[in-house]
Amino acid sequence: MELFNIEQVGTKIEKQVPLSKYTFTKTGGPAEYLAFPQTITELKELVRYTFENEIPLTVIGNASNLIIRDGGIDGLVVILTQMNQIKVTDKQVTAQAGARIIDTAFTAAEHGLSGLEFAAGIPGSVGGAVFMNAGAYGGETCAVVKNVKVLTRKGEFKVYSNEEMKFAYRHSLIQENGDIVIAVDFTLKRDTKSKILADMNYLNALRKYKQPLEYPSCGSVFKRPKGHFVGPMIIEAGLQGKQIGGAQDSMKHAGFIVNKGNATATDYLDLIHLIQRVIKEKFKLDLQTEVRIIGKPTE
Repeated sequence: MELFNIEQVGTKIEKQVPLSKYTFTKTGGPAEYLAFPQTITELKELVRYTFENEIPLTVIGNASNLIIRDGGIDGLVVILTQMNQIKVTDKQVTAQAGARIIDTAFTAAEHGLSGLEFAAGIPGSVGGAVFMNAGAYGGETCAVVKNVKVLTRKGEFKVYSNEEMKFAYRHSLIQENGDIVIAVDFTLKRDTKSKILADMNYLNALRKYKQPLEYPSCGSVFKRPKGHFVGPMIIEAGLQGKQIGGAQDSMKHAGFIVNKGNATATDYLDLIHLIQRVIKEKFKLDLQTEVRIIGKPTE
């Protein structure tokens, strides 16, 4: 039985699509159904339809800090990368959820607006950056967010102020209530374009030097425990370079796990669990994943 009446939905729906085509790890099972809405109206119709017909709905941005298990995802997967408009008004930048945070940062720089420099090398979407309060090199998304426009799971519009978003380290209200980010207003400050771009280029040079950008990865895997750094602990535990299947703890940065070739999501998860277990034994610390893990295991 078909879950979707295509005429009712009005958006192209694909069936049984391997999500490894879209994840930064190049791993992940199939989406039962997959859609790329191009407008907020299309997204709203999809959300409304799934709610009214009790169809599971999973919303994904740029799939950069994400592991999708090898069993894939039931119901409808919506990828927002076609909703990527960025608009500048005075000192405010408004970006749709599917816009890359990198593109948003460079658009701001072109208009002499400072505040998003830290995001110049973060490969995620604006929605993802807000969802997890992404940060790097001393900057965090929450510092520049004015408000967040969302759709509830019933397809209703809402706007949250910065204060209402409950931002904390790698956390936001959206993780609690399941709302879907559709657009974000950033309030920035004036500065010279040349200085902003110089700062961004410097941070990107640091990333290239320190991070294993030459391999597929899900970015930083673990949250940083208070008072500790994950990479040095992994090195001290003798796990840097450890490989399970095609997934390897990076020799360049121990806080990253890279796909050395034909890795599966199960390889990634087995290596994550091994690292967590050894760090717990050696340091009495529970490492929490920063990467989001979703989907079904293989049967």
